[in-house]
Amino acid sequence: MQLHRGARRAKGQYYGPFASAGSVRTTLTALQKLFLLRSCTDSFFANRSRPCLLYQIRRCSAPCVERVDKAGYLELVQDAKDFLGGKSTKVQEKLGKLMQAAAEAMDFELAAVYRDRLRALTYIQGTQTVHAEGLGDADLFALACKGGTMCIQAFFIRGGQNWGHRSFFPAHTNDVPEDEVLASFLSQFYEEVPAPKQILLDREVPESELLAEAFSDRAERKVSLRVPQRGDQARMIRHAKRNAEEALDRRLAETSTQNQNLRALAETFELEGPPDRIEVYDNSHVMGTNAVGAMIVAGPEGFRKNSYRKFNIKREETKPGDDFAMMREVLSRRFARLEKEDPDRTKGDWPDLLLIDGGKGQLSAVCETMEDAGVHDVPVVAISKGPDRNAWARDLPPAGRA
Repeated sequence: MQLHRGARRAKGQYYGPFASAGSVRTTLTALQKLFLLRSCTDSFFANRSRPCLLYQIRRCSAPCVERVDKAGYLELVQDAKDFLGGKSTKVQEKLGKLMQAAAEAMDFELAAVYRDRLRALTYIQGTQTVHAEGLGDADLFALACKGGTMCIQAFFIRGGQNWGHRSFFPAHTNDVPEDEVLASFLSQFYEEVPAPKQILLDREVPESELLAEAFSDRAERKVSLRVPQRGDQARMIRHAKRNAEEALDRRLAETSTQNQNLRALAETFELEGPPDRIEVYDNSHVMGTNAVGAMIVAGPEGFRKNSYRKFNIKREETKPGDDFAMMREVLSRRFARLEKEDPDRTKGDWPDLLLIDGGKGQLSAVCETMEDAGVHDVPVVAISKGPDRNAWARDLPPAGRA
């Protein structure tokens, strides 16, 4: 079992979507404890002569060295498929019987193993806050709007189990009707992700029949879009609606605080106005090798992680460990690309402020680079630790200064 993104080229069975990579990793850790399936690559598996650490901490049954026979391992695989397919009750009953049998046979160590696996199963089920039994495979979407900002709350149900929820905040939605925003969001969301059998919505959307037909063609099975009016499904939609409203309230509160911070920032550095896009740069290396530069981006809505970039330092003239030269390479490559892709500055990718991790040397290197690139209107702020960066060490005895 492993996390996967992107096209489904590798052979195997795929489960999802999950709400986030974090929820996948959390679930994978629990599933390793529960089913003891290998998570290593085929090449690693083929070249093992003894069990790895995962076997020692009881997260793998070590099929690589036959600590479990083929029939036993296939049984674990089938249990995992049953669980991910929504048959968690069947798996729970089986583990309970095995634990009881081991205890009756006075094999308390084996009974403890089954107990730990039951606890892992209970943990996974305990994270599923929405009761979705009988729903099968479905996605739920509800939209909330306040102050011109919209939030779409999504719940992902697979095999009658809640695989997480996620809040989306569509941009550029001014003067666009809410039902049209939701329809546009759905068409984009299911471009890469195959749609489940059911898509439950809190409102009717334009051309719902056309959307259902397109999703069905892509998924190669029938997909329906419905607005539940009564029963458990309507209750779940109301729950998703409440989540959307609460997430939107949190977003607006955070945005308000963020706007105050940006106004204070503009006042402190005498900018023309609160910056909409802030780019932060730093460099790193390992004793002169593996040099990289990094850029993170922030704006009024917070960090824009999809805009983060990593720069592998690769120019021959950039000497290993030369932080000034590394900064010049990163900034020259960044602004050369901006000039090429957005010379008229219409896409919103040009920064309103640069923050540089460094002192006067790094600041001079950046300013020279931007001067050479013909960029004269982007403010630059360098943040150094100052002369007292290690002031705490002066008060230590000589032996404590290492």
